[in-house]
Amino acid sequence: MNKQISLQKIVVVFPAKNEQDTIEHAITTAKKSRHSPEVIVVDAYSSDATAEIANKIGARVIQQGDRLFPGKGIAMKKGLSEAISIEADFILFLDADIKNLTSEWIDKLVDGCTNCDMVRGYYERHARDAPVTKLIAKPMIHIFFPELSNIEQPLSGEVCARTQVWKNLLEKNPPDGWGIDVWLLIETAMSGYQIKEIFLGHKEHTSFEDYREDVGKLAKMAEQVEFAIINEAFKHGRINLHKDVKI
Repeated sequence: MNKQISLQKIVVVFPAKNEQDTIEHAITTAKKSRHSPEVIVVDAYSSDATAEIANKIGARVIQQGDRLFPGKGIAMKKGLSEAISIEADFILFLDADIKNLTSEWIDKLVDGCTNCDMVRGYYERHARDAPVTKLIAKPMIHIFFPELSNIEQPLSGEVCARTQVWKNLLEKNPPDGWGIDVWLLIETAMSGYQIKEIFLGHKEHTSFEDYREDVGKLAKMAEQVEFAIINEAFKHGRINLHKDVKI
């Protein structure tokens, strides 16, 4: 373990909504990391026992704030503000619905920040998983931000960076919904920060079970991801690159 990082404060943030089946495993696994992180759960007004379970096993539980759904961006911004307020040196986001999360994921993501600004996880997934990534995010990034075409998981929920990087990104007004993940990727790169992906192995998550038979359930996510990329393309003067697409 890098001695410099070992002396600094690591905070893991789980945005969560109705994740009572996985939240205990997520929190206890994160706490087993050799970095001994503090854990924040940003609860999006769950109707199940997510918040109660998280509270009981020692996580710092806060509410999302605005009752806007989908609101992953709101939850992440709330989590960042809370982590900054308790003087985190590194802030790591993880999805709360991962069934096979291991403490090594946290170790790898944090350790990766020793020589770059942001570390993002990528993984093997079921062939029918990640349709928004495959059909929306990656093709659009290839068009408008081709320098990021090598990124395997542009919508990764497993992301770690130094707090100063997160502070700078917060000042750029991140989106409130599902577009947050791809927005963070693009804005981090366009801000001149170095991004590295680290392979985390196979990923199993409960949300896949919700849409594996009907990807139409991902329509709102696809829409928000698409428009996040379009907005970024306008902002950074890339929108005319669509003219190069053969149709």
